[in-house]
This record gives sequence, structure tokens and C-alpha cells, in this order.
Amino acid sequence: DVLGSRGLGDVYKRQALGSLGTNCYLVENEETKELVIIDPAICPDYMISYVKRIGYEPKAILLTHGHFDHVMGIEGWTKEFDIPVYIYRDEAAILRDPALNLSSMFGTSYAYEKVTCLGDGEKLVLAGYTFEVIHTPGHTSGGCCYYVKDEEVLFSGDTLFCRSVGRSDFPTGSASVLVKSIQEKLFCLPDQVMVYPGHNDLTCIADEKQYNPFI
Repeated sequence: DVLGSRGLGDVYKRQALGSLGTNCYLVENEETKELVIIDPAICPDYMISYVKRIGYEPKAILLTHGHFDHVMGIEGWTKEFDIPVYIYRDEAAILRDPALNLSSMFGTSYAYEKVTCLGDGEKLVLAGYTFEVIHTPGHTSGGCCYYVKDEEVLFSGDTLFCRSVGRSDFPTGSASVLVKSIQEKLFCLPDQVMVYPGHNDLTCIADEKQYNPFI
């Protein structure tokens, strides 16, 4: 599923994976022959085979938050490629706790420890792109988005969806905090920024400011 008609080399790809149809993104760079994995819900063999076939080098895994449906493919990727896993600092505890990351609720206890923690506003240069960390609590206390300013792209996780928002009734969630995060952290971005959410379809900041009934 090749997404977009501009930006990111026109080679960023989305796969809806796992029981909840979580969007996993491969952000590829044709010039550097490198890529970044965002929210590996699961790690099907065909994705590993694809990366090996095209010959791109994975550089990192970026997690928007710690819920099980976004993270259970971590080991599949790190077993094949020696790459770091990044998460916002307040979210590491959720990733380590099966009750908080909801995996125990769905019958499979899952936890992951080996992460590198990020702060709000921190910038990562990976695969030739600069990913800016935007802390957007509300869905979880340590949820974040990744903004690629030069390409006008936002990977929003479960903070902002197409004409919807993430749930706030899970542990560490808050509806009022979520709305505040979107209003103050995301709606200040340029209207043309494309939003790549953790579930369902793409959108853009302008459309969400005008049509999202939850904000």
C-alpha cells in the first residue's frame, strides 16, 4: 500500500496489521537505501522478506505509544536487524506492564524492556529524515506523534484519527488531556500537513480542524 503523492520519496508504505488493524509504516528513503519502522503491530514474514528483497537498511523502530496492538512485532524486527527502539519517556512503564499495555486483557501478556526514551521536542535524524517528537498525552500519558517538518507529514499514532480521536478510557488516558494535546500541539501545525494515524485512513490538519466532531 504505497501512500502519498509527495514527500518522503513517495515510498512510505502502510500495512494494517494484527487483530485491531493497526497501521504499521515503513518510511523509506530511495537515496540512502534506509528505512524507519513506525508502530510494528506484528512482524509478518512477508514484511521482512520485502525489506531484504529491496535491500534497504532499517535504522530504527519508532513507537507512538505502548499499547500491545502497536508493539508486538518489535522482536520480529530486532531479531533480524540490530536496531534501536524509541518511545516517549513516560510511556516506557506502559510498555513494560501487560496490564497497562492491554495485552493481558486480550489474552497474551506482552512486555518489552529494551527501549531508548525520548523527550518532547527531541529530534531524531534517521534514514535521511528528521523526526520531531511531539508529546501528545491523552490516549496514554506518554503517547507521542512524530513530525517530519520538511515533508509536511505527521505520524499521529492513536492521538488523532480521520475525523475522530483515540480512546481515553484506558489506563493513564484522559479525554480532556487528549483534546488539549490535539488543540495545542497538533492544530498549530500547517494546514497542509498530512496525518498518518495508527488506525484507519489518512487525513490532514486542515480537515481535522474543520470537520473533527471530537475537538
